[in-house]
Amino acid sequence: MSTSIFEQAVIDSKQLPQKPSNEILLQLYSLYKQSTEGDVSADAPSNPFDFVAKAKYEAWMSLKGKSKEKAQEAYIAIVHNLKN
Repeated sequence: MSTSIFEQAVIDSKQLPQKPSNEILLQLYSLYKQSTEGDVSADAPSNPFDFVAKAKYEAWMSLKGKSKEKAQEAYIAIVHNLKN
């Protein structure tokens, strides 16, 4: 998978005709983090009332073990579907 295609998808994700649902945004976030950093290495958020941080952490954690390439492919596919 060419990194330039992934980088273009990241740019395209910020220029979508309409804002995706929170669920899709969470998927994009976690796939981006997995693509760029690999498995989550930070501790879970300590504030039990920071629901956004908790959701982001759990979404990223759910991708543990997924290769960076597979995460990039999934990210590109979602952005492609949102554009069309």
